[in-house]
Amino acid sequence: MLIRTRGEKIFAVFNYVIMFVIGFLTLYPMWHILMSSISDPIYVFAYRGFYFFPRGNPHLRGYVLVFENPNIISGYFNTIWYVVIGTVMSMFSTILGAYALSRKGLYWNGFIMKMIVFTMFFQGGLMPFYIQVSNMGLLDSRWAIVLPVMVSAMNLIILRTAFAGTPDSLIESAKLDGCNEWRIVWQIVVPVCKAAVSVILLFYAVMYWNQWFNPSIFLNDRSLWPLQLVLREILIQGDMTGMVQLGGGIGQTGLEQYRMLVRYSTIVVATVPILFIYPFIQKHFVAGVMIGSLKE
Repeated sequence: MLIRTRGEKIFAVFNYVIMFVIGFLTLYPMWHILMSSISDPIYVFAYRGFYFFPRGNPHLRGYVLVFENPNIISGYFNTIWYVVIGTVMSMFSTILGAYALSRKGLYWNGFIMKMIVFTMFFQGGLMPFYIQVSNMGLLDSRWAIVLPVMVSAMNLIILRTAFAGTPDSLIESAKLDGCNEWRIVWQIVVPVCKAAVSVILLFYAVMYWNQWFNPSIFLNDRSLWPLQLVLREILIQGDMTGMVQLGGGIGQTGLEQYRMLVRYSTIVVATVPILFIYPFIQKHFVAGVMIGSLKE
């Protein structure tokens, strides 16, 4: 039986208290939004305090209004398209680039890495970026959201460092058995470094899910707007015009009471899906980041 000294017990209690406070500060905002989204709209409109439980008669009217908004539905489909297509293309490009840069026999390896790192600290700015996308003919198209940010320099460096840790003997053995570079990448290197690959996959998926700035400057067609841009319009600009006619007889006065309720419901609808991805790759997260950042 492990016997703790008095100092160790005090330290353990202190740690538990700190972790409880941090956990509460992290989880409570999400709980507050969830409880507010199912509360009575009159209470949500009039009361600005803390919500530990739903106030008034709990109901899902806010979610009904959210999904009656056609912009939310189209934004969901657009965001799913950006996340799936963008993540697949980004992972494919990043894996191939990281593998090539991780090989010791690559000519100009050091120079290429310096140029990649250079782009992380020095960029051309917004106007050259916009002009470049415009000259490529990507404005008002889905590819404007995917192609310009397809490869992240930071993710490439993390994955390159992880791939560099793959034993050379393993790769040499595969070559002796007749494997070409393509099979080595996808059947040996990627499975060996699946922790780092899972982390980069999460990084790209979250990046595409949260994109709103690039769509706001590249997309004028509202039918191509991602969910986050629609959410921004509702939360910041207070635009609920899509719900006035579809609100089931709420009217303009009642709409003001439902405004805060709809905002909370929209946040939940936009946040919950991406939260379900993390638990499936949680066990790889810490290990993948440490491998990709410390090994060299």
